[in-house]
Amino acid sequence: QISVWYDREGDYLEITFADRKGYFKDVGDDLFIRVDQREQVIGFAILNFSKQTQLTRRIKLPVAVEVKGLRV
Repeated sequence: QISVWYDREGDYLEITFADRKGYFKDVGDDLFIRVDQREQVIGFAILNFSKQTQLTRRIKLPVAVEVKGLRV
């Protein structure tokens, strides 16, 4: 199950792949990955999302996640 949450006022996007407790790790450029206690990626968040989407036309965001053998 994938959950998507966007806060327009805060310009914050969060996508989670699992309903487990976890914490965020800053990977730079306003991108955070959410990992569980076993360090498995269970989601990610992007600060300044609208700004980042404008930049994707010029650069790729460093997001590559593998969930149960599927690359997202």
